[in-house]
Amino acid sequence: MEFEEYVRARRAALFRFGVVLTGDPVLADEIVTDVLGVAFERWAQVSAAENVHAYVRKMVVNEYLSWRRRRARTSVVSDLDALLAPVSDGAAAYADQQQLVSELRGLPAKQRAAIVLRYFEGLSDAEIAGVLGSGENAVRSNISRGLARLRIQLTESLTQEVVR
Repeated sequence: MEFEEYVRARRAALFRFGVVLTGDPVLADEIVTDVLGVAFERWAQVSAAENVHAYVRKMVVNEYLSWRRRRARTSVVSDLDALLAPVSDGAAAYADQQQLVSELRGLPAKQRAAIVLRYFEGLSDAEIAGVLGSGENAVRSNISRGLARLRIQLTESLTQEVVR
C-alpha cells in the first residue's frame, strides 16, 4: 500500500480517534498531521508492519502521551473552566458528550488512552497492551481505575446539578 492511498483511506478515522483521545479537534489534527509526517518519512518501516493502521494508531497514542509530558513540563496550568460559564446550544446529547470529554480530560494519560482504545476503537486487552507498551494486567488496571474515577466524577456532577 502506498502512503497516499493509506492517508486517503485512514486519515478521517485517525482524526476521529485523535479527537476522542485528546478531547480537542485542533490538537488532534496537529498530532495526526505530525504522525503522518513521521510516517511518510519512515514509510518503508511503517508499511512493513503486519497491521499498518494499528502501527500508525500506536504512533498517534505515543505522540499524544509525549505531548502531555511536554505540556506538563513547559506550560503554566490555570483552571479557566471555573471562570467560564458553560455554553449551551440546547442539545442534550451534545452536552452529555462534552461532559464526558471533559471528565476524560481529568484522567491520567494512560487511563484515558486505555479507555479510548477499549471503548472507542474496540481493542482487546492484548491489543491495548501492545499499543501502550505495557502488560495486559496494567491495561485492565488502568481501565478499571479510570472507569471508577469517571463514575465518581460523573456522579458528583449529577449530584451538583440536582442541587442547583
